[in-house]
Amino acid sequence: MVRVSELVLRSTRVITPEGTRAASVAVAGGTITAVLPHDADASPGARIEDLGDDVLLPGLVDTHVHINEPGRSEWEGFRTATRAAAAGGITTLIDMPLNSLPPTTTVDHLRTKQEAAARAIHVDVGFWGGALPGNAGDLRPLHDAGVFGFKAFLSPSGVTEFPHLDQEQLARTLAEITGFGGLLLVHAEDPHQLAAAPRQGGPKYADFLAGRPRAAETTAVAHLLAQAKRLHARVHVLHLSSGDALPLIAAARAEGLPITVETCPHYLTLSAEEVPDGASAFKCCPPIREAANQEPLWQALADGTIDCVVTDHSPSTADLKTADFATAWGGISGLQLSLPVVWTEARRRGHGLDDVARWMSTRTARLAGLDRKGAIEAGRDADFAVLAPDETFTVDPAALHHRNQVTAYAGRTLYGVVKSAWLRGERIVADGEFTEPKGRLLRRTG
Repeated sequence: MVRVSELVLRSTRVITPEGTRAASVAVAGGTITAVLPHDADASPGARIEDLGDDVLLPGLVDTHVHINEPGRSEWEGFRTATRAAAAGGITTLIDMPLNSLPPTTTVDHLRTKQEAAARAIHVDVGFWGGALPGNAGDLRPLHDAGVFGFKAFLSPSGVTEFPHLDQEQLARTLAEITGFGGLLLVHAEDPHQLAAAPRQGGPKYADFLAGRPRAAETTAVAHLLAQAKRLHARVHVLHLSSGDALPLIAAARAEGLPITVETCPHYLTLSAEEVPDGASAFKCCPPIREAANQEPLWQALADGTIDCVVTDHSPSTADLKTADFATAWGGISGLQLSLPVVWTEARRRGHGLDDVARWMSTRTARLAGLDRKGAIEAGRDADFAVLAPDETFTVDPAALHHRNQVTAYAGRTLYGVVKSAWLRGERIVADGEFTEPKGRLLRRTG
């Protein structure tokens, strides 16, 4: 007999920290109480959900999402973003401090975002703060108010209200954040390398790519690592697109520097060679690079040099995705599709769903310090995604729950159909049908 539980989810394939196995997962009060043998007896009165051979994964944790509300909610909003997340098996989001108006750079601005999100979220949502020139005095108050860390740009962000840090400002900001044990997340492209690169507009993707060279990432990462080493600071490299920076990162890790790194589904699965003229749904910064660049990224995921995979979901209205790559808004919309996109390529390369769960749930939860998320084990929140990993579907933009149904994955056939998602033991979506929003606002507690 298992300990008292209200719900038991049973599957022949449960992704646990010890590996994939047949199991029954007992839940009470929104928390996983035990992971038991598949045929274990349930508590009297417990509801049993037999998932058959569908895979039970920990709910995904996406730590890089631009929800844009308030201020640019016509681009995306809390209700639509969290619906898309739930439909894709993502049960926790951490929202970036831009492109909303106001950005999350003061405690008052954080409160504004929290008020916009309240009662509208289908999944749990937390917030990163923003580090700007001149706002060092706001960082500790934001930390105390519960943001999970701070994002900074080393090159222009694309929006005037969120300027980038130069090297002197980066040093001051990093010293301030390190002083209270915080985390700095960095968009690492060097502005001088970008300024020196060729610039020309038009519909040719190759022209856009030439303007965002790999050297811009490598140089910026080198500068960041030098600053971090001086202070032994915790830093996180956002959306790494170039494999050229990986030896620098591996060397810093070998020296004991507390650096973490993420990449994104689009860098792992899309290539510059396949981008049609004028198809700015593929535009993002750093850019999608050549197919050969995917190999070192996958190898770095396999050996742990890259920690995790996040969407960098950064949508806009369709009219801003013009055919001119120089002026089109840069951002990939990927929340709802990230799990099947990554799984489709991972399975082709011989990786398992336990790898995908580690990259997209366990390590992202660890990055944000969410010790109740990211794994199917006793004491964690009962957040789950149920996946039919061998079923396929073809991406139809009209079926997406993002506010603007623009996607670089249109027409692709993907493996992995998300059957349902669960938040603290309650099913929040099943076969496209949603409950009322049940998400909670999260704050850093450690």
